[in-house]
Amino acid sequence: MSTILSLKLHHFRSYNTAALLDIQSGLVVLSGPNGAGKTNILEAISLLTPGRGLRSAKIADVQNRDSAAEPWAIAAQILTPFEELRIGTGLDPATRGLQNEKRASRINGQAAKNQNELAKYLSCVWLTPQMDRLFLDSSRERRRFLDRLVFSFDPGHAGRVTRYDNALSQRSKLLREGKGDPAWLESLEEQMAETGVAIAAARLDFVHRLQSACDNAYQTHFPPARFIVSGTLEESLAHTKALNAEDAFKDNLRASRMRDALTGGAAQGPHKSDLQVFYAERNMQADQCSTGEQKALLIGLIFSHARLIAAERGHPPVLLLDEVAAHLDKSRRAALYDILTDLKAQAFLTGTDTGLFEAIQNTAQFFTVEHSTIHPKEHRNPLRSVNE
Repeated sequence: MSTILSLKLHHFRSYNTAALLDIQSGLVVLSGPNGAGKTNILEAISLLTPGRGLRSAKIADVQNRDSAAEPWAIAAQILTPFEELRIGTGLDPATRGLQNEKRASRINGQAAKNQNELAKYLSCVWLTPQMDRLFLDSSRERRRFLDRLVFSFDPGHAGRVTRYDNALSQRSKLLREGKGDPAWLESLEEQMAETGVAIAAARLDFVHRLQSACDNAYQTHFPPARFIVSGTLEESLAHTKALNAEDAFKDNLRASRMRDALTGGAAQGPHKSDLQVFYAERNMQADQCSTGEQKALLIGLIFSHARLIAAERGHPPVLLLDEVAAHLDKSRRAALYDILTDLKAQAFLTGTDTGLFEAIQNTAQFFTVEHSTIHPKEHRNPLRSVNE
């Protein structure tokens, strides 16, 4: 498995500088009051993988406001099954102050070609309180959630989604302005059809594998879910070949130009798909379940994803679990810790009440976080934080 051995923050969020050293490979607990800076540490770890991290924040939003003169940066020493190395990321100084700031990544001191290079060395799975509304939220949020899961297995998926969105945006603009050259529209629609079908196929393939992982890891306290990706292209791929689905989608786009010019966007496509989740045993859609059942289904889903990564890559991802134990009863908390132990993954857990972690007090590594200053409990593995 990949393990984070040390973590250093520089002008990131509420931290001016901070260093978390000698991190153990098992469970790591960060406890402290709300607003202390616990989630900022988890976000920093999540940004050591491709994407925008667990908060989906803009690059400028993570800059420490009290030290704006120097750009933010994150660095870590990690141990993979094959080697120990240094990885890091931060604001690209060359883009600082521009409208579209970018972040740069480094591996063993050398500039990485792109963010996707980070995925070769570290994989993270996270669960935050904001995700508790996943089943009640809009289909857009569930699509983003699903695409992030797909991306952890298929780094090219993010590029396809971006290409599709760009083509959709350009087509919408041309139709809205009434200046669409038929050949130009045809080219954009061909790109939408090609990338759209590839997006739908990747989603279906991933959900099939996730379903298998969920079915094979039944847990009493975190019941298995059933997944369906609903959408025009996904349904088309269930009955025809990819090339036929592309042709049908192109025909649909061509026929709907007048309507799309009035309504904006496109009436059909992978940007309209949804991830439907069911409580399998009760055959009940997740949004109809109780709050406790929804939480249990979500935790089970996240753990199934982690198991799938472990099975496919030979080692589990790093788990970032923000306030995950806060609303679980004692038996579910015990089950949670048992699963984490069985996964043999490095897991970072946050909480405001150390009593929630009583069952792992002799096995986990504990730190107290207050006012963006972190104190090691019982002098174990010091974490330094300096706010100037």
